[in-house]
Amino acid sequence: MILPDEAATLAVGAKLSALLEAGDVVELNGPLGAGKTTLVRGILQARGWAGAVRSPSFNLLSVYDLEPPVAHLDLYRIESPEGIGLEDLLDTHIVLIEWPKGLDELVDEESRWRVEIVPVEPEGRELRVTPPPGRTIPALS
Repeated sequence: MILPDEAATLAVGAKLSALLEAGDVVELNGPLGAGKTTLVRGILQARGWAGAVRSPSFNLLSVYDLEPPVAHLDLYRIESPEGIGLEDLLDTHIVLIEWPKGLDELVDEESRWRVEIVPVEPEGRELRVTPPPGRTIPALS
């Protein structure tokens, strides 16, 4: 699916949000500036978050007090996700991870969503979403 602008990215984030539940882990892949944090903002706003949503590049982990709680992480500068307490969040939170790596030992395939955002010129960005096995996604556009 092609996302032509920020508004489209936010709208798809809102639709994706409706499919997520506690225990889900969303791997957000894409280059710098691809729109990963914008997609997260759409997910959070759809769940009622009215505050700012920033890339967790510097603080590494942001937890949003929603139902269920949502954790937003950036693993770019992290050697191992175990060091930031990821395992404590997996059962009770929706976990959104930018720059995912080292998750194979921690995250079951049954809860893993894979999202890839790739800039394409001149259209905007291409979004690919792969749900966990046994789960389907309706058209997000």
